Amino acid sequence: MSSAPLGGSAAPRAVVHPTTRTHHGDDVVDDYEWLRAKQDPAVIAHLEAENAYTEARTAHLAPLRQRIFEEIRSRTRETDLSVPTRQGEWWYYGRTVEGQQYGIHCRAPLASPEDWTPPALTPGVDVPGEQVLLDGNEAAAGHEFFSLGSFDVSTDGTRLLYGVDVEGDERYSLRVRDLATGADLDDVVENTSAGACFSPDGRFVVYTTMDDAWRPDSVWLHEVGTDATADVRLFHEPDERYWVGAGFTRSEHYLVIDVGSSITTEEYLVPASDLRTPPRSIWPRREGVEYAATHAVVGGEDVLYIVHNDGALDFELVRVAADDPTGPRTVISAHEPGRRLLDVSAFRDWAVVSYRREGLARLGILSYETGAIDELDFDEELYAAGAGGNPEWATPIVRLGYGSFITPGTVYDYVVATGEFLLRKRQPVLGGYSPSDYAQRREWVRADDGTLVPVSLVWRRSFGEPGTGQARPVHLYGYGSYEHSIEPGFSVARLSMLDRGVVFAIAHVRGGGELGRAWYENGKLQHKRNTFTDFVAVARHLVASDVTSPALLVAEGGSAGGLLMGAVANLAPELFAGILADVPFVDALTTILDPSLPLTVIEWDEWGDPLHDPSVYEYMKTYTPYENVREGVDYPRILATTSLNDTRVYYVEPAKWVARLRAVGADALLKCEMVAGHGGVSGRYNAWHQRAFELAWLLDVLGLAED
Repeated sequence: MSSAPLGGSAAPRAVVHPTTRTHHGDDVVDDYEWLRAKQDPAVIAHLEAENAYTEARTAHLAPLRQRIFEEIRSRTRETDLSVPTRQGEWWYYGRTVEGQQYGIHCRAPLASPEDWTPPALTPGVDVPGEQVLLDGNEAAAGHEFFSLGSFDVSTDGTRLLYGVDVEGDERYSLRVRDLATGADLDDVVENTSAGACFSPDGRFVVYTTMDDAWRPDSVWLHEVGTDATADVRLFHEPDERYWVGAGFTRSEHYLVIDVGSSITTEEYLVPASDLRTPPRSIWPRREGVEYAATHAVVGGEDVLYIVHNDGALDFELVRVAADDPTGPRTVISAHEPGRRLLDVSAFRDWAVVSYRREGLARLGILSYETGAIDELDFDEELYAAGAGGNPEWATPIVRLGYGSFITPGTVYDYVVATGEFLLRKRQPVLGGYSPSDYAQRREWVRADDGTLVPVSLVWRRSFGEPGTGQARPVHLYGYGSYEHSIEPGFSVARLSMLDRGVVFAIAHVRGGGELGRAWYENGKLQHKRNTFTDFVAVARHLVASDVTSPALLVAEGGSAGGLLMGAVANLAPELFAGILADVPFVDALTTILDPSLPLTVIEWDEWGDPLHDPSVYEYMKTYTPYENVREGVDYPRILATTSLNDTRVYYVEPAKWVARLRAVGADALLKCEMVAGHGGVSGRYNAWHQRAFELAWLLDVLGLAED
């Protein structure tokens, strides 16, 4: 079995080898399912032929790709340092060095225990007392792919725990390093999930492993200095609908074991002082109830602050006694429709509450004494903000990340006692970048059923306000699944589009989390088509309001957003000149019908269970892209990207989709990374080259590729 030969610029044609799939009395003939056989040399040969064809078809863009790569590079301070984060007796930070693909993880000692002001680090200037913990470039030597899935330093600062994936399949090898000598210990634990951590006393490592379906299902305890065969399993979740995770509270009082599906969660507490204690459920599992707890000490009492949706669609915040979590609840912040509470993160003296309102991320400081939440103010119409890098329990500040379409990524320390924002760093954008050269705005578009859909736009001012003159090229992005919100954040690579006159827009379609839980619920399961029709409505609006025209409109989405791309290509091909689908979930029905495939059973809460429910099967079959490719349609130009070792969306989905598109005469290209995973290639220069390839293709579709 093989593909037709690649003669000149002739497109490879996947051999038709029909197989029949039967469910609920429905026979489906699939001509290209044979491409799933990853180990078959014919499959590899086909993918290599696709890559060769794509390279041949885009060879004329090589100069433009190189220019875009150089633009990204020239705007980036290649030798740079991150803002140090305090943990224990050290400041931890990262280095990047010009010409090197990966970051270097470092630390330097505190000046004193009262030192909460991170040292101002300058590229090229030595840091007193600096210690290199892990050089990613050295660790990646000899590997085409490299990714860190775990990185943790023991509380006493003497040991480093790190997990490495060199295939892209998200299975990590754990190792422990003695930071006094720089040598790795004999400890090696293979095939772990991401997110392993030390116990507070540094004696143990807590990690998770996956089952054959790539579902994290077990939590393990490894004693440092012992063989992994002696590791103890602390917890196992047998229900295939649920994944598990584990981590210690910031207070270091408890290990929290998280068990969850997309609609139900349960958490267990284990005293950090005795990790072999049987885990104790905080609230017993109830279908459809989600919650997340954090430990605090208020008035000398151990308490849990819990964000939950039990009778509260957009969640509420309560406090319970840690030793009696099912007992009386004190409501701290009652349910407020339209304000989606996301998380509460406790510190010694106060907590940070994260939520969304009116489509934007919000942050507030919770007073333990009064229960009031003091919201932090940001002065841009569109922005992205969040708390992160705050490991210390007794800190007087909160480290924040902030940015917008036009404001580069910014790090603040927020002083809780005074309300002061201390600017620690703003992402340097070289080459004379000025935020005043760009503008952003929010629009609201009426969908087919009358629902108002938010759209975020950014453009370069010198080309004029979109919609007030000549139609402009537009790059429209969408996702719309898993309650994941697409933030209006900054991108250096995007400047290469904006500076060529392209307007970038995000359609915040239903299925995402931008407007609360109802926004998500109305874009999943039997309401999934709303995700696609919302995107089409936004595209129609941009055309009708003279912002753009179909010949100047390209669309992009990745993973579940790639399913969106495939669906709109079938629904409204006439609206788009081109569609870029990154690692696209385009053969969703085939995947969700097979419980032996990675993560399928977990996904039933998101998409429905077509294996056992005929109505779900029938509904999914109406929109899954691969099923609905049809003849006689003038499809836009399509580029699909994928990775051979992707465990979330198998390469076979875009491979089959492109084969079927090409069989009906569509101009479709496939680019498959042969050593990578769901996130694409590793290494920052490789990632820049990959993005330059994609942007050059989009510019070519828009007629903006330079000669």
